[in-house]
Amino acid sequence: MAQVLAVQPDAPAGRGKGHPWMTLLAVSLGVIMVMLDGTVVSIANPVIQAELKASLSDLQWVTSGYLLALAVFLITAGKLGDLFGHKRVFLIGVAGFALTSLAIGLSGSVGALIALRVLQGLFGAMLQPAALALLRSAFPGEKLNMAMGAWGAIIGLSSAGGPIIGGLLVENVSWQSVFFINVPVGVVALAAGLWVLQESKAQTLSRVDWLGVVLLSGTMFSLVWSIIKAPDWGWGDPWTIGFLAATVVIGGIFLFWQSRAPEPLLPLSLFRNISVSIGTGLMIMVAFSMFGAMFFLTFFFQGVHGLSPMDSGLRMLPMSAGMIVASPLAGVLIGKLGPKITIAGGMLVTAVAMFLMSRLSMDAAFIDTAIPFVLLAFGLSPVFVGATEIIVGNAPEDLSGVAGGVQQSAMQVGGALGTAILGAVVSSKVAEVFLNNIGPAASSIPPKDLTLLEKAAAVGVAPQGLPEPMGSLITKASHLSFMEGLHLGFTVSMGVAVLAALLALFVKAGRKTEGAPVHVG
Repeated sequence: MAQVLAVQPDAPAGRGKGHPWMTLLAVSLGVIMVMLDGTVVSIANPVIQAELKASLSDLQWVTSGYLLALAVFLITAGKLGDLFGHKRVFLIGVAGFALTSLAIGLSGSVGALIALRVLQGLFGAMLQPAALALLRSAFPGEKLNMAMGAWGAIIGLSSAGGPIIGGLLVENVSWQSVFFINVPVGVVALAAGLWVLQESKAQTLSRVDWLGVVLLSGTMFSLVWSIIKAPDWGWGDPWTIGFLAATVVIGGIFLFWQSRAPEPLLPLSLFRNISVSIGTGLMIMVAFSMFGAMFFLTFFFQGVHGLSPMDSGLRMLPMSAGMIVASPLAGVLIGKLGPKITIAGGMLVTAVAMFLMSRLSMDAAFIDTAIPFVLLAFGLSPVFVGATEIIVGNAPEDLSGVAGGVQQSAMQVGGALGTAILGAVVSSKVAEVFLNNIGPAASSIPPKDLTLLEKAAAVGVAPQGLPEPMGSLITKASHLSFMEGLHLGFTVSMGVAVLAALLALFVKAGRKTEGAPVHVG
């Protein structure tokens, strides 16, 4: 059922409450928390691993649990905005995100950290669709593109500043401080939202497909859990096969229910348009490459390369800063050349960047990583911009809001799968080569200790304080093994980028309609 967005005239627009540019500022403050959190946590991962004695799977769940919660709840959160108002949902999301950030900083175990990150992801999901709906209701049609450009710049600045802010806080304060920083930002965002935002909701209330929410959550959990645990269990282990089978069964039930539900969580009719389906796949692939790469590069910089958290953030700056320039440029190119050529070209540039990173050495200089990072910025940006245009522009008008939720969900699922799958690839490769890299000396190390050393090598860590020459031998073997795993991970990402470039050749530009009513679910 189409839900036409209605603005509640609780104050005159343009004078404080409801003013378009003030609305942009207010919602940006809330979303800045989410964007910062997505980049600063990767900087803190090595320190979290050391202080909380977290395993690779634990650290993957710190990221994947958050991303999955976002992905699963985004479409549902859009429906809740229809029912209860996007301003209300946005403010609840801001308050919840800030409070869970405070709780994470106060937690003392990796189990509590993961659980709170999942909860934080749920509140983050309430922020994003509500923010976009509020912007669409605040800006007139002729100024909406300008607003989206400013929105993109703000997000780019947040992403660029994340690694540096995270590095400064981790190095000079603590890993907990990267979460505590959300508290004052959240307070300001909440105050600004209460003062500025004008309520908007659908004229006709709809129902939330709660069974669809449960089924989709079960499908995603089974899929990513099986991928993350497979390196420990083995791909042929009954538990791994069981969770993969559960993914297929629950996912099949979800699809069946969506075809029968009166108001489905995810209307399957949306994917009858081949461009929408391909655009969704492209968004998953580009997020797979970006999030997967960022996850393991922090361990390369800090564990293998020996850099401080601050220096690690600076090494990642060329990519984040490059996206500030590349995003508006991508919009211009898509307008002139269309999405097909622009996206395919962007993914080929991304493949080149992944190839260069698959050749990084342990003593790589700044320029050795800066070049592929800049290429990544100019390769990924056209796909983020273009895939969004493909998904939303090709969707029927009465499903435009749902299409926006699909776009955001695809990005989060792709990030979670990138972290999980590349983690499995890296871990498997490390396990394969670790003993060979130690050499004959491995026979003198107890099997239990070898297992611990192998797990540490999967995150680029080598134990300190071992007697020489054994200490130097294990350190070298650990770093060599991690680099071989990292190289294979980037090679897989390169293959994904090439496949995405081929898929992009089958898409078409979205249908742009002027003056159409705004739909949100």
